Amino acid sequence: MTIHISSANADFGASIAVHAGCSTLAQCYACGSCSSVCPVEKVVSDFDPRKIVHMVALGLEEMLLKSDTIWACSQCQSCVPVCPQGVRCSDVIKALRDEAAEKGFVDEERRYSLGLFARVDAGKCVACLTCVRLCPFAAPRIESGGYAVIDPGLCRACGICVTACPAEAITLLPSLEEQGMRKGS
Repeated sequence: MTIHISSANADFGASIAVHAGCSTLAQCYACGSCSSVCPVEKVVSDFDPRKIVHMVALGLEEMLLKSDTIWACSQCQSCVPVCPQGVRCSDVIKALRDEAAEKGFVDEERRYSLGLFARVDAGKCVACLTCVRLCPFAAPRIESGGYAVIDPGLCRACGICVTACPAEAITLLPSLEEQGMRKGS
């Protein structure tokens, strides 16, 4: 990967640091504790929380916000308690996702293709309420047209609704983490 200084945004790190949980990102000294415990890093070849934090510090805004890498994080927060500097990599990654959405680098269709939320085929849905009852995040609801829809902002891509739907009307594409695990097996 070649980095051109002309593409760096010197203010990017400061703009991310104002997000919740991101104030300590400049304190990272690349010890690798976060990477060593990260389950995603083990199965997604280009995912490394330590590198992502440093890319923020280097001002590689567009490179990060356009990449699929920031969407690979499972937000398990395993990286948080092991950091000796109190850097919350998962919060930094969440802030990057928020920025990518706000700045138009990612839309709903791309998020769906990355396996970040489930979707209902209205033609197959029988409005049985199974997904509504079982979802721990209250993402599905029944529309006036008599079919379920899933709110992408509430869905956590857990797959409960997919496996429970008796009409097999709900799909969830494999996440980058799941794709990586399949390659490894």
